[in-house]
Amino acid sequence: MKAKVLTHGQERTFVLVCETGDEPVQELLDFAKREKLASGHFTGIGAFEEVTLGYFDWSRKDYVRIPIHEQVEVLSLVGDIAVEGSAPRVHAHAVVGKRDGTAHGGHLLEARVRPTLEIILVQPPGHLRRRFDPRARLALIDVEEGSDGAL
Repeated sequence: MKAKVLTHGQERTFVLVCETGDEPVQELLDFAKREKLASGHFTGIGAFEEVTLGYFDWSRKDYVRIPIHEQVEVLSLVGDIAVEGSAPRVHAHAVVGKRDGTAHGGHLLEARVRPTLEIILVQPPGHLRRRFDPRARLALIDVEEGSDGAL
């Protein structure tokens, strides 16, 4: 993955370009660790050679995996980065389009880029923190008063 800072200051903006074979969630996570990002939000477009999306099944408290084993266009990639414990965590959703024009969407679990994925990542001056929610059995962004996460 290639990266470039587009703006500096209290809020930084980066362009990240994933290349063929890159795994985008891992690339975003590695970048967040390198840059010591405590928060961020991103959007992207491009294409995957294959992808596994997820649908959160509330009754099972787990993701139903939706594998797509073909070339798809990334019509929309959106997500955020927040700290969970002491490390950044990526939460991303994607909508992908197949050759026949049908679209599939969900939580981005796994993907392989082909040929490119262009991501614009914005790091605001504050930080976000995820806390485990026992009802959902997921780490969710905590925005309550008095939490150590600030927006």
